Amino acid sequence: MKLPTFYAQAPVVQTFDPLAQLLGAATDGKLDYSYADVVRLAGHSCPTVAGAFLMGRAAMQTLYPDGPAERGQIEVSMPAPVHHGTTGVVAQVLTLLTGAAAENGFQGLGGRYARDGLLTFAGRHVSDAITFRRRDNGAAVALQLDTSPVPGDPRQRELLTAIMQDTASDADKQAFAEIWQERVRRMLVEFADDPRVVKLTRLDAASLQLGAEAA
Repeated sequence: MKLPTFYAQAPVVQTFDPLAQLLGAATDGKLDYSYADVVRLAGHSCPTVAGAFLMGRAAMQTLYPDGPAERGQIEVSMPAPVHHGTTGVVAQVLTLLTGAAAENGFQGLGGRYARDGLLTFAGRHVSDAITFRRRDNGAAVALQLDTSPVPGDPRQRELLTAIMQDTASDADKQAFAEIWQERVRRMLVEFADDPRVVKLTRLDAASLQLGAEAA
């Protein structure tokens, strides 16, 4: 398997998973997730996948400032139905990082360690903000992604059109792949902590109540 070298330069999300510790999957409970792990899950690498990774990282770092974040103790609320746009793709990445799963997730052991129902979707499109909430203390944040500070190469559209129309040469295909991944590289390496790209807002109880009523 040959992955782009910049994947190794991207941030790593560090977590503690008590279920993994209990079952011996990780004897110390520590599970680190790299961008390569996310790509293996999604099967591709794009600004949306990279953005989901960065949003999850930012939320978990903020909610657990002393780190690492506790996997399985974070509720994730998606602002749109599961089939809306890239909502499902983003949700899969966030499930990997946080452990939060929809109704098909792990149901727990003896009433503990359950992951099912921690990931929810709005019944209709409400906003662009994804909400993350700690189950133990109620601390919550809302995250939004804006990729405009990292624009794509202007050649991208023309090359993709040629590929879709089966008129692209091998050189064109290679050029497109490199251009596509260069934007991802910039997001992960140069803009990982840029607040213009990953916009984070701390939420209070009143904000969460209003959001629940709107949904």
